[in-house]
Amino acid sequence: MLRRKAGHRDMADVNIYTAKRLNDMALSLGELAKSCEEENGKERMLTKEDGLTAVNTAAVMVCGDCQKCGVYADSIQKDSYFLYYLLRSFEQKKRVDEEDMPQAFQDMCRIKGEYLKELNKSLGRSTMNLAWKNRFLESRDALIMQFRELAVILEEFSHQMEEAQDVTSEYDSGLKRAFKAQHMVISGMLVLAYENGQRELFVTIKSGNGKCMTVRDAADLVGSVLGGGCWTAAKDSKSIITRQFFTFHFLEEGSYRMAYGAATAARAGEIVSGDSYSFTGNVPGQVIISLSDGMGSGQTASEESERVVDLVSQLMETGFSARAALKMVNTVLLLSGAEQHPATIDLACIDLHTGVLEMMKLGAAATLVIGEDGVELLETGEVPMGILNDVEPILISRKLWEENWVIMVSDGVLDILPGDDKEEVMRDYLAGQGDMQPQEMAEDILRFACSFSEFPRDDMTVLAARIWKRK
Repeated sequence: MLRRKAGHRDMADVNIYTAKRLNDMALSLGELAKSCEEENGKERMLTKEDGLTAVNTAAVMVCGDCQKCGVYADSIQKDSYFLYYLLRSFEQKKRVDEEDMPQAFQDMCRIKGEYLKELNKSLGRSTMNLAWKNRFLESRDALIMQFRELAVILEEFSHQMEEAQDVTSEYDSGLKRAFKAQHMVISGMLVLAYENGQRELFVTIKSGNGKCMTVRDAADLVGSVLGGGCWTAAKDSKSIITRQFFTFHFLEEGSYRMAYGAATAARAGEIVSGDSYSFTGNVPGQVIISLSDGMGSGQTASEESERVVDLVSQLMETGFSARAALKMVNTVLLLSGAEQHPATIDLACIDLHTGVLEMMKLGAAATLVIGEDGVELLETGEVPMGILNDVEPILISRKLWEENWVIMVSDGVLDILPGDDKEEVMRDYLAGQGDMQPQEMAEDILRFACSFSEFPRDDMTVLAARIWKRK
């Protein structure tokens, strides 16, 4: 831990306090979501009260004192089946016809047309009010979902802060000696260690003799003192240590490294593919691979899938968990309105410190992992994003070892394969593959899929990633 100074609190104490406050906020948001759930689960359709109001309004406007048919009297009975039948008929046909009314009404009423006109008018007004109410309830449900997701995000971040260990005291003197030998002055530092073994360093430093030092050289110096692997400067750090104090952020790279290849083909007749993908290492100690298949093909599908990939990547890079990121993006698509074009998402997060793969899927095609025990199939259901507001991402976790492969494909690749069990066809093909580089693997798989059809019937994307142990 940092030594206590006058007017300076221990960073570990600050972390614990902040984690507790974040956890309290998460609990509050969870309770706030619960308080908005009273109406959840109730039917959102025309009610008996709506029907009674419409029948009564029509009687007042048209019938006057006439009560011969007894429509209203029958409707107010507790066990009135007529009113239920009337409402369901209106919902199905958007109107009530003469044959939907009681026999007494059909035989005795002399102003059937006027009555039915007024009845349909009143029921139409109730339907319009119901539509607005349902829209409000849908917006409220989306808000509840946001509260829940924010609560989960805060809780996860709170847990990360609580589990982070302040190990500054182990390296304080060694770092100061090493930087002093390079004529650098350190005014403060913090070294944190996380559950997965990753460490990071925050150090406030300046040049002591007017000479500058690059952060790359500084990272190498940090690695020589802290050991355990390669160190790099965070992307938001300055590139040069100057005569002004500045807090630099250094990160320990993982025990593994990963490379990938990609191969794509657009549907026949289309200029662009409706699939989008990304491969990023901007999250410290992690590699994130995402693949989204836009519904349909062409420019519109491409824009929607690219939007999904970009949103997920941005959320992940700012600290959201994979599940929280997918849920948030799904909510955004739900709120996009009638013009939305749903898209699937396949998300692979590889921890470079532990080699653990976490797959998150929403409607995506199967993923294949090639390891020592053969080819394993990772698959889930087929509900795309932006369709259901209560859809849950499916989490699949696997440990990757030296030179294991992760193969991600869009639906078009599997659909073009022969036979009923297309995943098994792909599994058998991959089981016979020899050693090659990731780009070669991706192109080879795409060629194999394309060999079964003269033209691509759908957009096709193959992502092939391989993991290696750092030497």
